[in-house]
Amino acid sequence: MLSILAGHSYFQIFDRKQRERAKPYPPLATLQVAAGLRLAGHAVVVFDAMLADGVQDYERKLLRVRPQLALFYEDNYNFLSKMCLGAVREAACAMIAAARRSGARVIVAGSDASDAPGVYLAAGAELVLIGEGLATLRALVDRLDADPTVATADWIDGLLGVASTVTGKVVHTKFGVHPPDPRPPPLAAWDLVDIEHYRSVWRAAHGYFSLNMAASRGCSFRCNWCSKPIWGNRYLQRDAGEVATEMAHLKSAFAVDHIWFSDDIFGLRVDWVNAFAQAVRAAEGAVPFTIQTRADLVTEAMASALKEAQCVEAWIGAESGSQRILDAMNKGTTVAEIETARRRLKVEGVRAGFFIQLGYLGEQLDDLLATRALIETLQPDDIGVSVAYPLPGTKFYDTVKAQLQGKSHWQESNDLEMMFEGTYRSEFYRAVRNLLHDQVGIASLGAAARSDAQQRVDRQWESLLAKEHQYRSARIEAIG
Repeated sequence: MLSILAGHSYFQIFDRKQRERAKPYPPLATLQVAAGLRLAGHAVVVFDAMLADGVQDYERKLLRVRPQLALFYEDNYNFLSKMCLGAVREAACAMIAAARRSGARVIVAGSDASDAPGVYLAAGAELVLIGEGLATLRALVDRLDADPTVATADWIDGLLGVASTVTGKVVHTKFGVHPPDPRPPPLAAWDLVDIEHYRSVWRAAHGYFSLNMAASRGCSFRCNWCSKPIWGNRYLQRDAGEVATEMAHLKSAFAVDHIWFSDDIFGLRVDWVNAFAQAVRAAEGAVPFTIQTRADLVTEAMASALKEAQCVEAWIGAESGSQRILDAMNKGTTVAEIETARRRLKVEGVRAGFFIQLGYLGEQLDDLLATRALIETLQPDDIGVSVAYPLPGTKFYDTVKAQLQGKSHWQESNDLEMMFEGTYRSEFYRAVRNLLHDQVGIASLGAAARSDAQQRVDRQWESLLAKEHQYRSARIEAIG
């Protein structure tokens, strides 16, 4: 039996935007891995960075646990883990160094580690898993359990999807995304995190308590900008009855008021959603929930099934109101489908959120104004706005990587810094972001206030565009 300290490095305290949102979720993938290791007979403790005060908390836990193995398994269901946030990477490297100083063997797994294993190996990690790595991890733990002093070369011999350092160079046993384990991971080890801390944060900020689940892993669609270092383009869906049983468990064990399904694509097929709705109703375990989906999947039957299952909010990857930009992204959806999905969800009383991406390659003013018009016309209940972020391993990244000089990642999720030569400046996109959010807020106002607010937003748009025109004209004159 091994003593294992499993953890992750996403500290909400280092991400001002997420800290202010006050919607923290436990590290689902980390807790699933911890549950699997515990089922295998090992003594597992979890360090949860989400609500911790900093790396010093991890160091204190190291001293108490004295683990033989320090496992950093990032929460692959959390979209923030796909991004290489500078503060998170720095924290991970500091934690790895502390674990090595304590005498523990160190394994790291996660999106950024899969994309840039050399960074984590240089920080002191002995091994980096490429991709999901569950099968490889099980084999590594078995070997370490049999011989805690096993040499690195013998530890990884014959295993796929591992990066290590040999004579100062990063070596992969096989590079690329490796097939995820077809078996669903075990139910998360919720008892290994402080659920009451999460509850107190949620209730203080929002008046209700939410936990996270995942009904699937991965996404089969192929948008040019979406990196998939963990599951590739595979979509692995759990049994609907099993998911319903888990929801009923969270309802009875933790009195949750809401569930966030962190799947990239929830449900996919209407027959699965119908089966889930029936199973959760039979178990008397229904909890209002939020999902992420695509516009082209929201048929009338799907919208009805989601309502029946008690879905209260669906976030759609709308991205842009310009069909030209959607096509450039290889999104595979149309503006008309976004409009139809919004209408169908509204008929069923399901809130609709739009994810919007500004600054994609080739985006011009007309495209931005089309996105503005989309939001003004469809009036989504909420939006999330970002600028195009080049994720390693994507066609988008390969196109702009020569321009990534000086800054190749954001420090925190609210950065919105353009890292390549887009059409406009970062300051301009941040201002557009704010105006789009203002536009969404107008819909909740009374008629008179709404008219005044719309005029104010329109004037702000005019001012912003005039200032940007002046700036660009001055630059052209200075260069010329």
